[in-house]
Amino acid sequence: MPLNYNPSKIVNHSELIASGKRVVEIEIEAIQSLLDHLDDNFALAVIALADSVANSGKIVVVGVGKSGNIGHKIAATLNSTGSTAVVLNSQNALHGDLGIISDGDTIIALSFSGETAELLDLLPHIKRFDVKIISITKSARSSLAKHSDIALITPIHKEACPLNLAPTSSSTAALVMGDALAMALLEARGFTENDFAKFHPGGALGRALLTSVKDIMRSGDQIAIVSTTASVTDAIAAMSAARTGSAIITDNDGHTLRGVFTHGDFARTFQADNNIGKRLVVDFMNATPITIHQDALAAEAVKTFEQKRIDDLIVVDTQNKVVGLVDSQDLARLKIV
Repeated sequence: MPLNYNPSKIVNHSELIASGKRVVEIEIEAIQSLLDHLDDNFALAVIALADSVANSGKIVVVGVGKSGNIGHKIAATLNSTGSTAVVLNSQNALHGDLGIISDGDTIIALSFSGETAELLDLLPHIKRFDVKIISITKSARSSLAKHSDIALITPIHKEACPLNLAPTSSSTAALVMGDALAMALLEARGFTENDFAKFHPGGALGRALLTSVKDIMRSGDQIAIVSTTASVTDAIAAMSAARTGSAIITDNDGHTLRGVFTHGDFARTFQADNNIGKRLVVDFMNATPITIHQDALAAEAVKTFEQKRIDDLIVVDTQNKVVGLVDSQDLARLKIV
């Protein structure tokens, strides 16, 4: 610990929380300032990146120190969204690592000051290749910006560091600019959820993107289906047999959807009338249930559950016929969420 460190002095939680809030506020202000500096240069940068990727080129990210760390994250985001990116170590570049660069690539160079010596020394050697250089730096008057084909300006007036020394606001702004480039590039290239799934096969995200609803839905004896002539008692019995929280109401064909009746519907109605068992379930069902197509991605089911705040999702085919049910509790068991 530093020599000035005295644990007994760090007792005021409110002061520590206030300090944390000041950092967040300063960094929010830094990000807000980027909005005024996203101009035609940003669009030109996205086009340059898209051209490289479309022509089998790659994106080479280079930076020194904290900018280099941010560069690694930017490259990772680009790779995860289907745009091939590599990180060039500026210290090793002049000792063989320049071989990473090929004609047709696009370079993203990061330096807040725009005067980082190691990076500026590298620029003449990079320019020997047929590449475009996109810089992310604080000023259009910096040496890096002047020697770039496209300069993206991140004008930070104050670091979140109380000494105004440690890269904080500046590194956050560079990271956000990198994310903006990656996401705009994603949209420009028409990158889809299916494309995303190819690069994320592992974990819950990959499973949600690679799995369809028909792969996870309940069907057959696992779902409760009753006709419009069924009583509430019949619906409850069917739910108990299928061990599910809802009964799907259909015509006598067992497939034409008419509505849904849930345990919640029963509980609410029973409080008002405890003799509803013999009454028709259609009198209490939801006649406009939310459905999802069997070929939809499991990720879409997850999104629907979150947005609609429901527990069960009825699955239909192209003729809007009932084919199954997705229970929200199944998602965790199947490791979809």
